[in-house]
Amino acid sequence: MKLYEPITLAMPLAKWIGDFIRENGRLPSGEEVREAMKEFGLEESCLDRGLAVYRSRFLIALVFARNENLVIDVISSSGELSDALEVIAYHDKKIEAFVVEILPTNDLEYEGNIGIEPIIIDEKSLEPESSPVLGHFEEDNEGMFLVIDGETYERWKEGGDVTTCPICGGELAWRGEKAYCPDCGYGVKVVKK
Repeated sequence: MKLYEPITLAMPLAKWIGDFIRENGRLPSGEEVREAMKEFGLEESCLDRGLAVYRSRFLIALVFARNENLVIDVISSSGELSDALEVIAYHDKKIEAFVVEILPTNDLEYEGNIGIEPIIIDEKSLEPESSPVLGHFEEDNEGMFLVIDGETYERWKEGGDVTTCPICGGELAWRGEKAYCPDCGYGVKVVKK
């Protein structure tokens, strides 16, 4: 997994949180997030009462873990905030569901739409009520790709438009199992198991 820009950590992190909720019926604790961040290849820089700071060569992540919500800010290690993202997970008692969202910290840069549908999980059945397109990022000689599994692709195909980029909302051009987005420069690759 390549972690160059905030989106390359935010999407797999949101997917991990959603999978965790579906398996355990609750939000992950600070300690569980701590272990996941290390598995993603980040180094712990600071840990202090409800706040943890993680870093890699290109990214810094600030984790705020509280009982009812989890907030993770992901910024470039250069300090540039234009592409910074926030991963928020919470238990919404009004709609009786867990929600995991990826939000831009700079609405002007992303024009209010980064193309990423929130994860909504029913609190009782723990079944997904939304179909976000999430995965991890890999780089090859053709560029950087969001890698998704066949199940995610089938849900995406059933529930939405596979010509819309799940990262930026731009238009995708498909060639076989890969799609390319001229707007954000990322691609999407489907890996069927």
